Amino acid sequence: MYVSRFNFTPVTLNLGGYVITDLPLFYVIVGSLITGLGVAYLAQMVRAISTSLTLRGKNQEIKKSGDEILELTRRVHQLELENERLKHESVNTPQDLNAL
Repeated sequence: MYVSRFNFTPVTLNLGGYVITDLPLFYVIVGSLITGLGVAYLAQMVRAISTSLTLRGKNQEIKKSGDEILELTRRVHQLELENERLKHESVNTPQDLNAL
């Protein structure tokens, strides 16, 4: 309220090639505030999107690793079954003590 009452002094605003004359100082203050908030919001959105993409990539790596772990677990189980089968096979086969 204080800012809007006592800052109606006309100023000239230079924006690159554009010149705006007799603009109340209050409008320049409010415009600067809104512009700053907008730029900060855009910067935060870029950062949030970047973080989101990074997390998405990490989630895909985790899923890929989980699939690899599952496949390796299956392979270990198959090898354990084969190992047990070979152990039982060697017990049942007769051994020739006179063999070379």
